[in-house]
Amino acid sequence: MVWLGICMLIILWVVSFFVVLYGLSGRNGTLFLSSGAGDITKKMNILLVIAHPDDESMFFIPTIIKLTSAGHNLHILCISTGDADGKGSVRSEELYCACTVLKVPIQNVKIINHASLQDGFNRTWRHTLLATIIGEEAKSWDVDVLITFDNYGVSGHPNHCAVHRGIRLLLRDSMWANTLAWELVSTNIVRKYCGPVDIWCSMLHSLLHQKGQVHCFVNAHPTVSFNAMAQHKSQWVWFRKLFVLLSSYSYVNSLRELRRTP
Repeated sequence: MVWLGICMLIILWVVSFFVVLYGLSGRNGTLFLSSGAGDITKKMNILLVIAHPDDESMFFIPTIIKLTSAGHNLHILCISTGDADGKGSVRSEELYCACTVLKVPIQNVKIINHASLQDGFNRTWRHTLLATIIGEEAKSWDVDVLITFDNYGVSGHPNHCAVHRGIRLLLRDSMWANTLAWELVSTNIVRKYCGPVDIWCSMLHSLLHQKGQVHCFVNAHPTVSFNAMAQHKSQWVWFRKLFVLLSSYSYVNSLRELRRTP
């Protein structure tokens, strides 16, 4: 019975992988950023805010591919250089290389190196400072849409969570009242490491929400996840190779509208 269960899981994984490659690439997230009439002709300035170099490749590849293929003007703001191990300058260059693979223009990528916003589990990032910096960059790029982590930040990393809270604080300002904001939905550990199988859960999750509140993006080019993450050579160790293979975030993203709080 155990072997039968294992075989069934392998078959489900393989079937899901081929569905990712051939079954959903043309239909996923088609109404994202469209008008009520389904008009997707307007190209928007979109700012993806991440905490560290490699966050874009580990977590946001399906979203990045969706936005760039739709012709939107995608910017990436990285809040730190990832200098926890003293490799900040190396990791910054690796981010630029990864963005080249992802077809995000280098001039659309900015990395912050602020003394109060250094990488680390024990580093506390002030939400007011984050809101100020993100607001300044969003204004300079005339941003229409903000995308970032949700309040758990996929892995629970405090830097990820702080970026989310910084954006929530920013959105309280009336200046950003018309700015759309979306957060990457964190999943439980089973879904997180079930690879392409999670496309079924993610699609069901989007269907169970009100129309337009959650969007599901399937990555029909999973090799891009490997190629982009491989540019982060200082981080490309065996367990991160396994992560990219097994992580559902390599294959599918669910974006949820970020609700404003008073």
